[in-house]
Amino acid sequence: MNYKTIAQETLNIEAQTLLNAATLIDDVFEEAVKVILECKGKLIITGVGKSGLIGAKMAATFASTGTPSFFLHPTEALHGDLGMISESDVVIGISYSGESEELSSILPHIKRFNVPLIGMTRNRKSTLGTHSDMVIEINVQKEACPIDTAPTSSTTLTLALGDALAVCLMKARDFKKSDFASFHPGGALGKKLFVKVSNLMQRENLPLINATTKVKDAILTISEGRLGTALIVDEENRLIALMSDGDVRRALLSENFSLEDDVLQYATREPMTCENADMLASDALVLIEEKKIQLLVVTDKNRKIEGVLHIHTLIEKGIS
Repeated sequence: MNYKTIAQETLNIEAQTLLNAATLIDDVFEEAVKVILECKGKLIITGVGKSGLIGAKMAATFASTGTPSFFLHPTEALHGDLGMISESDVVIGISYSGESEELSSILPHIKRFNVPLIGMTRNRKSTLGTHSDMVIEINVQKEACPIDTAPTSSTTLTLALGDALAVCLMKARDFKKSDFASFHPGGALGKKLFVKVSNLMQRENLPLINATTKVKDAILTISEGRLGTALIVDEENRLIALMSDGDVRRALLSENFSLEDDVLQYATREPMTCENADMLASDALVLIEEKKIQLLVVTDKNRKIEGVLHIHTLIEKGIS
């Protein structure tokens, strides 16, 4: 049995289903978008079985892209959760056959709220279709499963149509990356757009030494500081230079090197610094990578040290 061929056939069937559906988008779809845009309340998605799983995903997508939304299970609705629906809401009901018993049971009750009902089904004359104010048809010629029964092409198309609705709404609302990140502060994009250098930099227990510190003492400070670097400062805590592990190794190659030498003799005199603690951490990472350094020193305009940001901290916090 050639599983590679089977997988390719499955993907081709589902892909063709989506391509066919793209040619059938009509005015009803556009009307559905406008109804959702005009909604003053929430967009409520409901369905059971595979349709319910798709509906839950759709609700999550809508909610994270600027359309207040949640998933309502029909069984729970029959036992009190219908109270979640208000007259300012819009409901999307999903059922490929349009005859799901649990969903059909709540449709008359949904209509009592006098809210717009958008049906997603293959059959406009089904129970769901006849109760709906508008129907987005799920046109599927063939399920991708070998017995043409298991929801495959139909669920893929339903999910894709939900995504299409969400994208239309995003464009209508001029929804931007910054808006998306506001709903995903813990995600990669949220971190990229909101986490600042000041949120991650180390402010205390910094490895500070002065210009007359001996190399042997600087090495101890570097080891104890665990940043691979010692910061050389003047009496007012202004940055003069850096002494890194790399500086120490290069110093060892000097012909007249001595552990009793002043550290400034081998230090990096003009290290890269940042005077803006409000810089995005992602931008700081770009700077660190461009300059091929591991530690970025944060100072004020007078070069007084405010903190340090190590590349390892950025990596640990998932900044990219």
